[in-house]
Amino acid sequence: MSTYTVEDPRKVTTRRLAEMKAKGEKIAMLTAYDYSMARLVDEAGMEVILVGDSASNVMAGNATTLPITLDQMIDYARSVTNGAKRALVVCDMPFGSYQGNPLEALASAIRIMKESNAEAVKLEGGAEIIDSIRRIISAGIPVMGHLGLTPQSINKFGTYAVRAREEAEAEKLISDALLLEEAGCFAVVLEKIPADLATRVSKALSIPTIGIGAGGGCDGQVLVLQDMLGINQGFSPRFLRRYADLATTIKDAIGSYITDVKSSDFPNESEQY
Repeated sequence: MSTYTVEDPRKVTTRRLAEMKAKGEKIAMLTAYDYSMARLVDEAGMEVILVGDSASNVMAGNATTLPITLDQMIDYARSVTNGAKRALVVCDMPFGSYQGNPLEALASAIRIMKESNAEAVKLEGGAEIIDSIRRIISAGIPVMGHLGLTPQSINKFGTYAVRAREEAEAEKLISDALLLEEAGCFAVVLEKIPADLATRVSKALSIPTIGIGAGGGCDGQVLVLQDMLGINQGFSPRFLRRYADLATTIKDAIGSYITDVKSSDFPNESEQY
């Protein structure tokens, strides 16, 4: 059984992440959506916990991230911040909460910060939403960017295939990444893009890049907790490494409970008053 020892117990901040990039120290990031799991992820030594709009898929069973609301994201984020003590907690801004105009984006971000105690927000997109990003940052709210495959735009893309394979899209991604850095983003997620492109972007930026399906040249990595723990078995992209098979473990435990209840083995004399 492998364990990870936290060498620096200090609270993780956006400044700490910048220091980690400068030192060449990789950044570990995972999603979480509830108190119990957030506490475990935090105690294991995670630097960043993302309250992702992937909750729409893994928690609510929706086919895309689009249906989840701002109120729901705030509820999930509040549960996570109650459980996380050391990790930096970043909350996704859901579809429809920032694309309309910068003032709407700012109002949404302020609600997340005030009502959930999250420490940063994440938005998908580059030049198209840069005014919203600038407005949010001007209010003192840290912003993590997100480029490449942006799931909130799935109906525009029509596929979850790798993005930026063509030179024109790759050059736009690099331009957008530099624009996000110039606007004041503290980090940027690069999702499902060619590894060599992600490495180019990571070297071009002074802020950290967090990859998911973007190769090992990024400054950090992120996965969805339910995917890497093997709870969600219906999702098997190339970039996913499963570190456990909790679906089997959980179903076996539940099956044993059912058997014990049916046979009157549970509760026994030592398990009653």
